[in-house]
Amino acid sequence: MESDIIESLASLDLIDDDEIHGRPIHQFVSVPKAHSNTGNNIPGTTSVHELLECPVCTNSMYPPIHQCHNGHTLCSTCKARVHNRCPTCRQELGDIRCLALEKVAESLELPCKYCSLGCSEIFPYYSKLKHEAVCNFRPYNCPYAGSDCSAVGDIPFLVSHLRDDHKVDMHSGCTFNHRYVKSNPREVENATWMLTVFHCFGQYFCLHFEAFQLGMAPVYMAFLRFMGDETEARNYSYSLEVGGNGRKLIWEGNPRSIRDSHKKVRDSHDGLIIQRNMALFFSGGDRKELKLRVTGRIWKEQQNPEGGTCIPLCS
Repeated sequence: MESDIIESLASLDLIDDDEIHGRPIHQFVSVPKAHSNTGNNIPGTTSVHELLECPVCTNSMYPPIHQCHNGHTLCSTCKARVHNRCPTCRQELGDIRCLALEKVAESLELPCKYCSLGCSEIFPYYSKLKHEAVCNFRPYNCPYAGSDCSAVGDIPFLVSHLRDDHKVDMHSGCTFNHRYVKSNPREVENATWMLTVFHCFGQYFCLHFEAFQLGMAPVYMAFLRFMGDETEARNYSYSLEVGGNGRKLIWEGNPRSIRDSHKKVRDSHDGLIIQRNMALFFSGGDRKELKLRVTGRIWKEQQNPEGGTCIPLCS
């Protein structure tokens, strides 16, 4: 939260300081808040957009906007958090709505808050929030699955972050050969994550390999995610192959965008899934050690303008 929060919040004993001032520890990209470009200021140099900012959470307020008897406003989410007491004057809030401010908001048109990242769209106040939730210029979350990482940023930043902070292996090329060895394949209590980043076709791809419980059965899963938006991800395909003892499993599909969380992709089973018994069979030997080799490739689909078919291209 900005440091210019109203002074009365510091002495408010109805909300914990951690609740009011809490922010993620790691903030790798700062997205500035968009302000009205109308140029009209309220006396005291307070812009209309600042009037629509909740004094508790600093988010933009949407109907119902509440106010106390003295005219101090706050959003409906924070109204419940302050136990029906105004955070500014500490008077009882009641159920008074600030209809005038809601009407003012209807007349505003504001730029997307990701304008500094390239979005040039202007939206009515009440449509802005819906757009920002799906804006193509919004930052990406860190795709690393081994920890709850709060890093956000554009693709070049995340590539550097994965390499420098998570020590992820980086490779160039559209083919890969991934070997997974586990001395005790009976232990899958804690999921094992492995992530490798591949650079090809001028894009970055994340290859995930992990062990987890699917119901009562331990399984191993490999899948690919594209470091970009879903529409771009559809331009690429990949295959995964695992086998041994004269048997093999093959998976083909489109990579999922990192807009979809790692957990969402995993839980949808959108990838190569290997049951433990099958994995041990592929490993050969006495079945006491897991040795899996996952190979694969990535290719780009190019539309054939004459026949309407896709031509696979390899880098």
